[in-house]
Amino acid sequence: MVAAVAAPVAVAVAAPDRSEPPARQAVAVSSLKGDARMDYPVRDQEVRVSVDARSTYAAGSVSRRSWGTFRISHAQDGKLYWGEFKVDCLTTGGPTATVTGRLVRTSPGHPWRTELEPHTRMGVSFFVPEKGSGKGLEKDQTKGEARIGLSGATKKGEPLLTQCMAPAADAKVVDGGYTLRDRG
Repeated sequence: MVAAVAAPVAVAVAAPDRSEPPARQAVAVSSLKGDARMDYPVRDQEVRVSVDARSTYAAGSVSRRSWGTFRISHAQDGKLYWGEFKVDCLTTGGPTATVTGRLVRTSPGHPWRTELEPHTRMGVSFFVPEKGSGKGLEKDQTKGEARIGLSGATKKGEPLLTQCMAPAADAKVVDGGYTLRDRG
């Protein structure tokens, strides 16, 4: 017969160091706000993009949380069509920003109501040139021209645009502008 005997075992546990509070992770905020008309190749049509978006970042370059709205308006044939998007991503880096969002509302009679899936995602990229003051530029000089890039939307049955993705900002801003605050 074998007998099992339990013996008490002492385990040393280090006491928590209460001399310093736990380190907090720094949170940075970026924002993009404004309204502008982009250069559009059809003379009697006008495309505008307005945006009011913010994003928080912890360590690294991936945003933790983004919020706000953007609107794409297109005037053609005497009608104004617009789509409003709820921001799901804002990424920034220097004078550039990319915003994506889901379609939440459109103007009455907008073709997107029938051509696109509900809540489709679109993306917009921005180049917001730096202003002078200590960067080798005069006070009111800018470094380059402001630009916008639109992703367009995917048609019904096609995969959604990936969050935080948009094409290069290739269309010139011809009226209006944006204010960009990078997380740095």
